Amino acid sequence: MKQKAVNIAEKLTLFAEHWSPKIVATYNGNEVMVAKISGEYVWHKHEDTDDFFFVVSGHLLIETERGDVELGPGELYVVPRGVMHRPIAEHEVHILLIEPRGEPNSGDPATAATKVWI
Repeated sequence: MKQKAVNIAEKLTLFAEHWSPKIVATYNGNEVMVAKISGEYVWHKHEDTDDFFFVVSGHLLIETERGDVELGPGELYVVPRGVMHRPIAEHEVHILLIEPRGEPNSGDPATAATKVWI
């Protein structure tokens, strides 16, 4: 039986909303997600996990309490667990995220986006 690869660019055409991660795969208890972001997200932290960001297209600034990180296409950054941070996108940015299954994207279940499969 032939397996089908996940085409990230194709998945990103299937939705328009910002700050709403879409699950495209799972592995070892982690969710692999794509998202479109624009503007500023809230300052937050993840107490029990690092936060993985990979830029597919656009330019992303991640402000952290330890200093800022600028990312362009093909670059990634991992925010260490417990570090306050917020992503900022002056123009729309497409990103790939990896988080443990069930981890709220805002670090707080009360304010997190609902993740769905696409």
